[in-house]
Amino acid sequence: MPLMPLGVMLGVGTDFANRLRSIKEAGFPTMQLSRPPDEWLAEPRRAKLAQLIEDSGIEVTSVAAIYDGESYADVETVRRTVGLLPEETRAARVADTKLCADFTHEVGAPNVSSHIGYIPEDRVDPGYGALVSALQEICDYLERRKMNFCLETGQESGQLLSQFIRDVDRENLKVNFDPANMIMYGTGDPIDALALLAPWVRGVHCKDGEWPKAEGQLGEEKPLGEGQVGIERFIAKLQEIGYEGPLTIEREIPGDQQMRDFVRAKKLLEGIKAKLDID
Repeated sequence: MPLMPLGVMLGVGTDFANRLRSIKEAGFPTMQLSRPPDEWLAEPRRAKLAQLIEDSGIEVTSVAAIYDGESYADVETVRRTVGLLPEETRAARVADTKLCADFTHEVGAPNVSSHIGYIPEDRVDPGYGALVSALQEICDYLERRKMNFCLETGQESGQLLSQFIRDVDRENLKVNFDPANMIMYGTGDPIDALALLAPWVRGVHCKDGEWPKAEGQLGEEKPLGEGQVGIERFIAKLQEIGYEGPLTIEREIPGDQQMRDFVRAKKLLEGIKAKLDID
């Protein structure tokens, strides 16, 4: 497989077989998946799903743990509902992450990824210690199968995330780097953060977006190349730090437009790779 092979972030739903076929026909060799809905994880549907993925020949590089009850409406809602920070849902979500890991192992992917929620900036905050303990439990579970847990960037600075990784102190805690999220959350320049987090990066999202227009709000996602990430600068930085893994295009919109944006982004990235002599 070439350096930085292209892929897409794909949800699992009722039209999954057709969407998988479209991804294959478009020439994508890799993909990340979101955690399938519960009905897809029960037999016999689970086995059929795994077989469908295997038959496609597309390599699954990661499965994203996504939790019931999450909302990304605005910053305060994210703080209350997303990831492993909310105390009332933490234990159930840790268990669900393990279930997601079981499926991830079944389809041969090496990574589980997730937004874990806003990491408290104060290390003496009880929530900070609780997150450290939760990630240690998850990483220990994944280590038995030689898998990584990848923190998706966005809700904290690169400096805070690097400190958190060191505090968790698990070799299989890594990063799935999303430059657009850092812009959309207003948490810092993604290129600077990428340099800081380089030792842990095992996957990336090629996504674009704009900075928030008002405090407490999130920025708007844009088609790749139409936001403020500077995608060529981002790919050049990946090359500089020695990253060779997949470039996974993420476009968080429904319907046929998502596939059209995938194809346009593929052409854009192929042009950038050629310009940078990445093959």
